[in-house]
Amino acid sequence: MKMENKRAGGILYLVVPCYNEEEVLPHTAEVMRDKLRRMTIQNIISVKSKIIFVNDGSSDKTWKIISDLCRCDSIFSGLCFSRNYGHQSAILAGMMAAREHADMVVTIDADLQQDIEALDKFVKCYQEGCEIVYGVRNDRDTDGLFKKLSANMFYKFMHLLGCNVMSNHADYRLLSKRALDALAEYREVNLFLRGLIPTMGFQSDVVYFDVKKREAGQSKYTLRKMMTLATNGITSMSTRPIQIITVLGFLVSLFSFAMIIYCIVDWFSGRNVPGYTTSLVVSLLMGGLTIFSLGIVGEYIGKIYLETKARPRYIIESIIWKEAETNEQEEKEEVDTE
Repeated sequence: MKMENKRAGGILYLVVPCYNEEEVLPHTAEVMRDKLRRMTIQNIISVKSKIIFVNDGSSDKTWKIISDLCRCDSIFSGLCFSRNYGHQSAILAGMMAAREHADMVVTIDADLQQDIEALDKFVKCYQEGCEIVYGVRNDRDTDGLFKKLSANMFYKFMHLLGCNVMSNHADYRLLSKRALDALAEYREVNLFLRGLIPTMGFQSDVVYFDVKKREAGQSKYTLRKMMTLATNGITSMSTRPIQIITVLGFLVSLFSFAMIIYCIVDWFSGRNVPGYTTSLVVSLLMGGLTIFSLGIVGEYIGKIYLETKARPRYIIESIIWKEAETNEQEEKEEVDTE
């Protein structure tokens, strides 16, 4: 109970990554502002709570809309990347910007498919002592058949590889300031926050929510982006594929050794060794396995290369920030790296 009183009325920052969201953004901003104001009136959160939009190199009018929103209301702030760095980097940039100001941060997509009314449950879990709260969707009824099957296969495969990933959890989550400070210590370039955050080991809870239909526009998660995220998640959180290659190589070596013994015995016995078809099948199989194995190893080598280069995970070109407590507008045109 003491923890509840201490954490009541904390400062909440919403972090909203945006990529070409000009169609839905005005409606999203209004819905989010209304939700925070209602929570403020009910003394659930502080009046200093804010909404941070992170423009991930959009090619449309997303940043102009964000700029206009920030000038009209101090509850909004905006970060603009110099180019498109990806959804994970946008989330991280928003959280790191909010870390010095907020008691808790909730990341949520701009399309409002994640139920914003579930925020009360997130904050309640935080007030009860949780440092991390995961938003997990109740079902996948709004997804197409392919996305539904591929998502289920992905989570099963990740669990098979030993990755501690929450099934049906995207990036709708709450992190306390303590969790954000711990996350800031991770310097990985290849970000997979869904797998990275559970490794911190803080007290956590789960909030279930219903997924809504997208208000406007189209989903920016193409098949290519989903495949890239899945590959990044597997190679960032597990070395099991390398171990599988090692075991497979050992088994193939045993099979090859047995075939050599078989051929030698056949040669000494005077029988003809089956030739063309067997050789072709074995050659194609070995060639395919070799190329596939080299591809997996290459993915890991590429990740090591990027990590050793230690390039910035993102570059912030512009910041629009208005402090709620002073109500003074600050616009910064600067280059900031993380």
